[in-house]
Amino acid sequence: MVIIIGFIIIMGGTIVGFMMAGGTIGLLIHPAEIVTIFGMLFGCAIIMAPISVLKGISSGLVNILKGAPYNKDDYEDLFKMMYELFQLGRRNGMIALEEHVMNPDGSSLFKKYDKFHSNQRSVDFFCDGLRPLVDGRLKPEQIGPLMDSGVKHIEHEKHAPVHVMHLVADSMPAFGIVAAVMGIINTMQYLSDTNKVGEMIAAALSGTFLGIFLSYGVINPLAVNLHFYNDGEATYLKVIKASVVAFALGLPPLVACEIGRREIEHRFQPSASDLETMLKTAK
Repeated sequence: MVIIIGFIIIMGGTIVGFMMAGGTIGLLIHPAEIVTIFGMLFGCAIIMAPISVLKGISSGLVNILKGAPYNKDDYEDLFKMMYELFQLGRRNGMIALEEHVMNPDGSSLFKKYDKFHSNQRSVDFFCDGLRPLVDGRLKPEQIGPLMDSGVKHIEHEKHAPVHVMHLVADSMPAFGIVAAVMGIINTMQYLSDTNKVGEMIAAALSGTFLGIFLSYGVINPLAVNLHFYNDGEATYLKVIKASVVAFALGLPPLVACEIGRREIEHRFQPSASDLETMLKTAK
C-alpha cells in the first residue's frame, strides 16, 4: 500500500506540474516511443540475467507490495518453536530432536507453528543447522561457520535481482536518448512542414522523458525497496542462526532465544522481559 501511495504522489506531482505549465497528458503519450523504450528495457533485462534472476525480480516485486516479509507474530511463532525444541533437546538429549530435524514435513512440533512450518526455506535452514549436531558429524563450535555460509549464500542469491534492476535503471536514460535520436532522424524528412516537425520533435523528446522517469521514478525506487525486503528475509535467518549456534554451544533455551532476539530490527523486536514472559507462558 505504501508503494502505491508513493507512485500516486510521483505520478500526481509530475502530471499536475506539467499541466500547470500548460501541457496536456496526450503530449506525453506516444505509442512509438513507449514501444521503443519498453522493448529496450525488457530486452536489456533478458540479456543481463538468467531466467532464475528474472523470476526473482518478478516474485520480489509482488512480495514488496505486501510490506515487510515478517512481523511480530512471525517472530513470536519462531521463538516459541525454537524454545520448545531446545527444551526437548536439553531434557532428552540431541537424539530426541532427530524425528523433527530429519523429517520436518512430518514433525508434529513444527506443525504446531504454522507461520514457521509454511516457510520452506526457513525450515530447511533451521534443520540443516541442527542436523549435523544431531547426527554427530560436527562439533558444536563448527555449527556457526556452517550457518554463516548458508546466510551469505542466500544474501548473494537475493542480491542478484536488485543488482540487475539497478543496472537496467542506469540504462534507461540512455535508452530515452536513443528513442529521441531515432525520433529526430525520422523528423528530418519533414523539415519543409513546420507544424509536423514540431509535433515529431515533441514526440521524440517524450522518449527521453520516459526513459529518465522510469529510471529515477520507478525502477530505482523499486530496487531499493526490494533490497530492504531482502534484508528483512535475511534477518529472520540470522535470528535462527544465532539461536541455533547458542543452543549448540550449550546455552539454556531461553538464553539461546534471547541471543536470537538481538538480531531483530527494533520495530519488530520484543523486549527481553516480553520474550521471557512469552516463552514461559506458552502452552
